[in-house]
Amino acid sequence: MELQQMRYVVAVAELENFTRAAKKCLVVQSALSHQIARLEKELGARLFDRTSRQVRLTAAGEAFLPAARQALDAAERARAEVTAAAGEISGRLGIGAIPTLSAVDIPAALREFHLRHPKVRIDLREGASKDLVQEVQDGTLDVAFLGVLPSYRPKGVRDRELGRGELAAVVAPGHPLADESQVDLERLARETFVDYPAGTAARAQSEEAFEASGLTREVAFEVSGTDFIVRLVRSGLVVALLPAAFAAELTGLTVLPVRNAPARTERLVWSRFRPTPAAAAFLSGLGIGGDELSPQTL
Repeated sequence: MELQQMRYVVAVAELENFTRAAKKCLVVQSALSHQIARLEKELGARLFDRTSRQVRLTAAGEAFLPAARQALDAAERARAEVTAAAGEISGRLGIGAIPTLSAVDIPAALREFHLRHPKVRIDLREGASKDLVQEVQDGTLDVAFLGVLPSYRPKGVRDRELGRGELAAVVAPGHPLADESQVDLERLARETFVDYPAGTAARAQSEEAFEASGLTREVAFEVSGTDFIVRLVRSGLVVALLPAAFAAELTGLTVLPVRNAPARTERLVWSRFRPTPAAAAFLSGLGIGGDELSPQTL
């Protein structure tokens, strides 16, 4: 069993197509198919069900895929450790972030990191706080930036508070509230809202504040993307509660401070195990080092 064969399997599984997988792996399709067939023969099981229209993992393939990814990650980690010992940081850096992050200027931080460590491949993805924590726990991401309730403490990871803030009401310029200097939750409860899906950390920030005030509100639209929330508010159809620091940078909308506003905290989380050289370098650039980077037993 060879690492290259595992790379081919992972590529096919992710793209669900042999042709696209071969292109991604910079190899002709016949060579990729041949190597996967050799691996299947060695394992004594088919990893893919192939038809003229689709490619799907078999039960054996589903079982093989996580271990193959772990093996590839381990090989890349070993290579990165060797280059780090020689004074050069390389490998992959997986970063997750909420779209409304304001405590850290991610583009500026990544630019500075890339200038210092140009051989590190940076993978940046946007997501919900709960999902990002899980991906750090699983090792899919090295670090993640969250927006959560002040009382929230992530488990199975190490973390640091980056900053605290409040939510602000965001309305279209022509909305009846647009001429107000501020608004309270009781007045907002009479409006129709767009918000993140129920059960997400971003939604909980608003829900907890209304419930604590004994108020209910109508959330007519649930969407996952912040851009879509902004577009719906701009149309005048609904109002929203968004982090004040983030909302202040939006154009074409009116942002209102909220009396008894929902509070939120932005947190940085990273693995409780020893970070990769790339992750350690990135965290160091954020002022995190020493004991905070040492392995932790939870």
